Amino acid sequence: MAVLSEEQTMLRDAAKSWTSEKSPVAAFRKLRDSGNTDGFDRKVWAEMCEMGWAGIIVPEEHGGVGLDYLTLGLVLEETGRTLTASPLFSTALVATTALLLAGSDAQKSEWLPKFASGEALGALAVDEGPHHAPQNIALEAKKAGSGFALNGKKTFVLEGGTTDVLIVAARTSGKPGDTDGITLFLVPGDAAGLSRQALKTVDARGVANIAFANVEVPGDAVLGTVGQGFAILDAVLDRARAGLAAEMLGAAAQSFDVTLDYLKTRVQFGQVIGTFQALQHRAAKMYTDLELTRSCVEAALAAIDNQANDVPALCSLAKAKASELAHLVSNEMVQMHGGIGMTDAHDAGLYLKRARAAEAAFGGASYHRDRYARLMGY
Repeated sequence: MAVLSEEQTMLRDAAKSWTSEKSPVAAFRKLRDSGNTDGFDRKVWAEMCEMGWAGIIVPEEHGGVGLDYLTLGLVLEETGRTLTASPLFSTALVATTALLLAGSDAQKSEWLPKFASGEALGALAVDEGPHHAPQNIALEAKKAGSGFALNGKKTFVLEGGTTDVLIVAARTSGKPGDTDGITLFLVPGDAAGLSRQALKTVDARGVANIAFANVEVPGDAVLGTVGQGFAILDAVLDRARAGLAAEMLGAAAQSFDVTLDYLKTRVQFGQVIGTFQALQHRAAKMYTDLELTRSCVEAALAAIDNQANDVPALCSLAKAKASELAHLVSNEMVQMHGGIGMTDAHDAGLYLKRARAAEAAFGGASYHRDRYARLMGY
């Protein structure tokens, strides 16, 4: 485990206290059943912003806290424990990262203060099919006067239905499969020709498909350099994967804790079921996988903060391990709880559904095992 600073420890403890008191799993269940089309509670998000969470990695000169990715990962882990639905991941991590890595001074000055305060939401629009494949971008961006016209679609955009600005990966040259010719654009959520289709997902989050029909943006909407956006996109995605892995770690840790408590109290055949050796072995497997995944996640976040050379490999390792862990622990949570675990009355199903959705986002275990192997020279 990483050695945390006093500030990081305080923020983690504050996040643990706030999520358990103000945003427990019961609050998420209520949100899911309320028919809320945003996928999150705006009052809850406002509270998170007031605590400074939305600006954790935003520099102080842009109204943020100026801390690091490991700190943000600690907060995401705690929100993962209670399944707190919010734009913290999509805005405070992903969209903010895109601006930090490739934004011009003008772009940073316009959007980072708004992200940090919660005034605006951001989202990354990258994939166009059912599976994560960032190099297969086909959405076309053609020169139109001094700007560009965007035509195409994006699928499963996290917080895509509520975002104020989209970071859109489009193709200015080449063909799907090429890494050259990809350009990132800042596109207002209310741009003419842009339409959104909200999706009803198993984990009850705010996800949307987005269509672009001659959406015109000015030349200064380009994020970075025309035709050379894939390297930036890849770096943004790596930070997203590490952050999502931290959230998944939190959800898995809570699933394990709930299951362990059940094993200690449930009696069958006159014995507490936690005394059955077969269940002890399964619990031990979950615990060791939790600790291993925590090491991988914290190593990835620390590598990002230290600007290490092996960030891509460590982020893929973290996402692969977190995906496998979340899958295992959410399955075991349902199975070890028996009949009640199969019902919606128990929280096990909420954790299982979130695990499956998070596993698929930005590449699942198989995607990242393959990527890690290639990065390591296999």
